[in-house]
Amino acid sequence: MISSVEVHGHRGARGLRPENTLPGFAHALDLGVDTIELDVGLSSDGVVVLGHDQVLSPAVLADTGPAWPGDPAYPYLGKPVRELSLAQLRTLDAGRGCEAAPMPGTRIPTLAEACALLAPSGVGLSVELKTDPSWTGEEVELLTASVAAVLRAFGCTGRSQLLAFDWRVLAEARRNHPDLGRVALMERKTLVPETDWLAGRSPADPVAAAFTLGATAVSPEHHITTPALIDQAHSLALPVIVWTVNTPTDMARFINYGVDGIVTDYPDRLGSLQAPAPAL
Repeated sequence: MISSVEVHGHRGARGLRPENTLPGFAHALDLGVDTIELDVGLSSDGVVVLGHDQVLSPAVLADTGPAWPGDPAYPYLGKPVRELSLAQLRTLDAGRGCEAAPMPGTRIPTLAEACALLAPSGVGLSVELKTDPSWTGEEVELLTASVAAVLRAFGCTGRSQLLAFDWRVLAEARRNHPDLGRVALMERKTLVPETDWLAGRSPADPVAAAFTLGATAVSPEHHITTPALIDQAHSLALPVIVWTVNTPTDMARFINYGVDGIVTDYPDRLGSLQAPAPAL
């Protein structure tokens, strides 16, 4: 058996079940993940809902009909999540985006529904807030507060962390929701010169920038996750959670590098890689 790292199920287990859905989370729990990663936005009527894209994508969703006869907003695909009510979002079929196990009829869940399912399990929750630099500070504050309120209502704050590429979320969480973990997401396109993603921090040294902002962990994309980055983060007591890693070869490589967690679409592969050898 190789050294162990935490298994983070990406959007549940998106290579095996429809992403960001209750059936997907249930399957991830069955696989024994340590943490479930999920994505959230805010409906027009203020409900925290799950979904990776700010604009409803036909890659993972399908229209089924209007929420009420003659709804002028229908069809809903291609429209921003925050311009649609929960009733409108509920009509979408979220079960068709996984080729391995399509589950037609699956609906977009709320964060409250996800917490109701996951809270009894004790699994960790990594909640990515889907904002970007075009959002106002007030909008970032509202989504952050709304997510924190749901997690608190279900007693999940002690095992939850907020993830964001838009580091204003992390700054807001540090100010007003310090009981939640704060994970600085990093990818090449957000680390360009004069970036607007890092809450005014310089991208020249993103690990140090995340540390000064009050991040409690860093989560870089696998392309930029090097032994040097991991060593620097660990020198600042910041765990490193690399994303998204789907092959056993790459999983083994990052485990050998010393990462603390791996985000994967296939938690079964990472679980098998770390399983103890059978006794002889």
